[in-house]
This record gives sequence, C-alpha cells and structure tokens, in this order.
Amino acid sequence: MLIIMKKNTPDEVLDQIKAYLIDHDFDIHQSTGANRTIIGVIGDTDTLDDHEIEAMPGVSQVVRIRKDD
Repeated sequence: MLIIMKKNTPDEVLDQIKAYLIDHDFDIHQSTGANRTIIGVIGDTDTLDDHEIEAMPGVSQVVRIRKDD
C-alpha cells in the first residue's frame, strides 16, 4: 500500500501517520521528493481500511498494490 501525502504536509502529521502504522505492526518506508511524500506500507495491509487512512490529515490518496497469487 502506498500513502501519498498532500504537498507541504507538516512533519508532525507525517509522524502521527507513521506512528499509527507502526503501532499496528506495519513496517514503513518513506520517500520524500520535492513536492510529495509517499509512505510505503509493508505487511498484510488487508487489515487496513483505505477510507480511514484517506480521512487522516494530510493524506491525499491511498493506493493498494495488487497481489499476484
């Protein structure tokens, strides 16, 4: 799962989202570019609710990565 953050999201907001994910036993990888920050969520993301994540402050979009069986 990728969480795409809005432009200029404050570090405090990023930290809250990362803490939420870590508290739910996910590993994360943050990629920060000139205009956007993307958080890669590593683990079984089937337990995460896309709508709940998208409702969090600073989140622009949630993208699920399709599993190939």
